[in-house]
Amino acid sequence: MPPASQAPQSPGPALELLVHGVGGTTPQEMLDDPRTVRITGDATAAIYRRAEDTDAEQHPERYRDRPIPEAYCWSNLTSGNGSRALWLLLLPFMVVNLAHWMRPTARARTRAVRLYGVVVRLVALSLTALLTAAACEVALDLVAWQCAGVPACSDQRSWLGFLSTAQGGWWSQPGRRLALAAVVPTALVMLLWFLSNRTWSAYESQRTLTGSAPDDDTYDSGAGTPSGVPALARPGFWYGRRLVARLRAAHTAAGFLTVAASVAGAAARHDRSVASPVPGFVGRLIEATLLLCGFVVVWVVCRRGRSERRLDNKLDRALITYLPGVALALLVLSAAYAAWSRPGWVSSGTLPGDFAFSFLAIGQGTLVVVLAAVSLGLYHRTPEARTVLYGLGGPVVAMLACALGGVMSGGVSQRVADWLDGPGTPGMGKGSVIPGPPVLLSWQASIIPVLLVLLALPTLFLLARTWRTARAMEPGIDREYAEGRPEPARTRQIARVRAAAGLTDSVAWMLGPLCGAALLLGAGAVLGAWATGEVPGLAMKGSGAFLESLADAAQSTGSWMVGLGFILFVTWGRRAYRDASARRTIGILWDVGTFWPRAAHPFAPPCYAERAVPDLASRMSGWTGLTHGRLVISGHSQGSVLAASAVWQLPAHTRGRVALLTYGSPIERLYGRWFPAYFGTGPMQVLHRSVHCWRNLWRATDPIGGRVRLDDVTGPEVDRGPLRDPLVYGRTPEHPLPEAILGHGDYQADPVFAEERAALLERLDPVVPRQAAGADGAGAPQGQGSSGKSSG
Repeated sequence: MPPASQAPQSPGPALELLVHGVGGTTPQEMLDDPRTVRITGDATAAIYRRAEDTDAEQHPERYRDRPIPEAYCWSNLTSGNGSRALWLLLLPFMVVNLAHWMRPTARARTRAVRLYGVVVRLVALSLTALLTAAACEVALDLVAWQCAGVPACSDQRSWLGFLSTAQGGWWSQPGRRLALAAVVPTALVMLLWFLSNRTWSAYESQRTLTGSAPDDDTYDSGAGTPSGVPALARPGFWYGRRLVARLRAAHTAAGFLTVAASVAGAAARHDRSVASPVPGFVGRLIEATLLLCGFVVVWVVCRRGRSERRLDNKLDRALITYLPGVALALLVLSAAYAAWSRPGWVSSGTLPGDFAFSFLAIGQGTLVVVLAAVSLGLYHRTPEARTVLYGLGGPVVAMLACALGGVMSGGVSQRVADWLDGPGTPGMGKGSVIPGPPVLLSWQASIIPVLLVLLALPTLFLLARTWRTARAMEPGIDREYAEGRPEPARTRQIARVRAAAGLTDSVAWMLGPLCGAALLLGAGAVLGAWATGEVPGLAMKGSGAFLESLADAAQSTGSWMVGLGFILFVTWGRRAYRDASARRTIGILWDVGTFWPRAAHPFAPPCYAERAVPDLASRMSGWTGLTHGRLVISGHSQGSVLAASAVWQLPAHTRGRVALLTYGSPIERLYGRWFPAYFGTGPMQVLHRSVHCWRNLWRATDPIGGRVRLDDVTGPEVDRGPLRDPLVYGRTPEHPLPEAILGHGDYQADPVFAEERAALLERLDPVVPRQAAGADGAGAPQGQGSSGKSSG
């Protein structure tokens, strides 16, 4: 007789940890219950349960047929009151920080990889200098130097009366006006330092539970990464305190030095050109000291990158204390030097030193070209077919950051100049009271209408291609639903949604050529400004009626567009943080940008993942350690990226009790293509082999989520889809109203979701009959999960 077997044993409690995507989903919506209780966390990010599930672990008999649902809500990390719209002013910093993470895949940590990081950090440093220079342009040049120095401008503004040369007061000398106006850009730099320091403490200074960080030997080799460990699995990846502190000190010092150079440069030039009561060597000594300190700042930025292999708790305290302090002392010294009495000094024209904008434009263009060369070299060493733009995604985004910085700085300068000049047009001579901003800014504004025309061509092409694709899909949709009497309008609706969802994959091929054109046109703008010394409307005088009218139209249109765009940008951003529907529209782009740690620019908006990933990893590690139960982490959209990143951070014995369910996930469609070194084929294969089991659901109507494309690896298939959407084609007795096309949302409404969740739990730790004890008194388990891996 075979040995008698006992009844199947329960595999223990099961937990489903839900992680939402963008859009500010509430715990009540996630758990489908108005009564929710916070289990752990705070007002910023927390884990919730239904009120009836708070004591679930003490009553396992209630949850034999279903997992315990929990919801992790992180929406307050990226949204909140309207004041957070001010973060949108830091958009160029966020974009250049993205360029750091878009490096192509590299098989080893080569010199090219380090060079890539150095170049991106230098581009980021130039953006800090550009922002500070724009503030100096407004406060020092347009207000203190130009308007206060011209009675026709200052007399119309009572708040400038004490600075006016017509008053003849103590502040009427140009140097003293500059020293006073320097308070504005200095306050801006100090504000950026404060925000960077405060947001680090509030959002990013989180660590996983002690002992939960994975070791190198817990991952398979052959992943295309050093020691076989993906970057996202390294203990220090989500804790970059040392680098952020170094970069914050360097960028703060760079801002102070930019202001000091603007103030001291004008005074030093005056002392060298005329007989001045101030000794000439004083100005030369200050300029040399500023230059030396600038070299130190560049050295600090280039010297050290990220340290991810361990939790780096060290701080370069001397550097982060003395470097900004020395730069601030030099700024105070420069202000005192400029305030030295110079009775014969009068301000005329523009502030000396406006060539800084040309210098920054040339430097940024050169750095972008170098970055493109490095990226192409890395891509050709380790090509991945799914990488966007043949590895040029990083340089393209870096160029976009520079363009955004130029547009924002130029837009503010143009609008302030128009406001100060009244009915005149700055730079055009006739009717102008003040000369206006540097000529280069007007040339750069003139580029924008040209870029919009260039953008219209591929946009029309994509719209036409989408229409043709939708028409070609219609017969297949009728066959898919097997309708005896198909409705043409319904079929066209489904086809249009599916075709429009495919436009996401074409963004790179629109952005790449556009940024390339911006680089060439920017170089032409610098040459035009240098060669003519006049704004485009005046530079083209005498070249023919057509060219003159074209230049005037481009200059005026571009000037108003940069100003209007800046205003709309801020107002839309504020609305996005107050209106959930508006946030869902643009939230994906913002949340992708703030997902990554601040590795290139310390003044970028805070990284919510440095709080969310340790939260999730600690919850999974702590719950499985206490209950020895099974856990499915279920992530939608951006939540799926957080879920995968948290699973990477788990030790092996915890991953053995964790299953990963993703749906509407941009892991491959967005992150795998744009960030191949971190979400490319190699790291995804490692994740698939290391996690116990993984399932990904996707729809053809989803413009954001898609396949993971790991079906060629051994083990259970990851992708399931495309899921039917809509679930029902037309009206039926069971569904008398037309079913909505869900697209990116509400994956739980599909019966496939519950089916796949149950299959993951069964595969994770199936119910196994326990045999009667043999002669040795030991039971022999007969099998493991269908993934072929131990449940731990």
